[in-house]
Amino acid sequence: MPTILEPKLISGNANRTLANAVARRMSMHRGINVGLVDARVERFNDGEIFVEVFENVRGEDMFIIQPTSNPANDNLMELLIISDALRRSSAARITAVIPYFGYARQDRRTKARTPISAKLVANMLVEAGIERILTMDLHAAQIQGFFDIPVDNLYASPIFALDIQAQFSDLDKVTVVSPDVGGVARARELAQRIGCGLAIVDKRRNKPGEVAEMTVIGEVEGQTCIIVDDICDTAGTLCKAAEVLSDAGATEVHSYITHGVLSGPAVGRITKSVMKSLVITDSIEATESVKAAPNIRILPTAPMLAQAILNIWNGTSVSSLFETETLTPIYEGFYS
Repeated sequence: MPTILEPKLISGNANRTLANAVARRMSMHRGINVGLVDARVERFNDGEIFVEVFENVRGEDMFIIQPTSNPANDNLMELLIISDALRRSSAARITAVIPYFGYARQDRRTKARTPISAKLVANMLVEAGIERILTMDLHAAQIQGFFDIPVDNLYASPIFALDIQAQFSDLDKVTVVSPDVGGVARARELAQRIGCGLAIVDKRRNKPGEVAEMTVIGEVEGQTCIIVDDICDTAGTLCKAAEVLSDAGATEVHSYITHGVLSGPAVGRITKSVMKSLVITDSIEATESVKAAPNIRILPTAPMLAQAILNIWNGTSVSSLFETETLTPIYEGFYS
């Protein structure tokens, strides 16, 4: 087998903007031009997906950049078919870079006669020839155990910490808030990074999708509250939590969410809400309405993903990117 000289990137249609940004960052790191492998991902008239790779990939270390965001099924099938094309073209190793892992919310059976779709997706990815997964802020960390291949789960909290330290001058007046009990570990980790207090919004539901009551656990009066979570979908719960915090005496409410799914009425709700800002990452390609929203800001993940890809390729630590000291030089141009 020929020596693997450079990692090669290929992308589907889910988030070409992010894929190109990762390629540019890798070009800066490597000092040579790194581009996306020339390929076409198209659809027949009946919706079938067709992939053709125009470059030789035999013996190459391939990285497919493809979040499985909306439309989740189309983007997932693109990822599977690209992987199959690479495997049949004798790629040495195939790593799926999935910044947003769709179906992650279906990680367990909540009722009788329901699927565990996250496990099904894991099986499909492995069967398609993928040998490693690189993702970010999985909805449930135990999804890593659904795979019999290595899974590197990056965290957005180090990026959030850098941004919060740049945006807020007095961290003694900042309180990190978990919007539910299940997200306490994530909020606590961020609070420890920036050295501030922690609060929880406890929500009770009468039925799925309908929040009956919210209670603030912790002291937020006179504080700048930062809600932190992994996914924001329709933003109903998030906006309600912001109102509850404001009513409890918070001077300002901001939110830091890793994956801005922002479906349906989400953008309108956020624009009209009491939240001063919503900060999301570019793990999911932003729509025009998201870009135009006055109180939504997008943080780049390309510097971290590019470094993670290089670390996987050259066999060095990926977990080092969890440390602020490691990530700070990578984001020096953004927060210097």
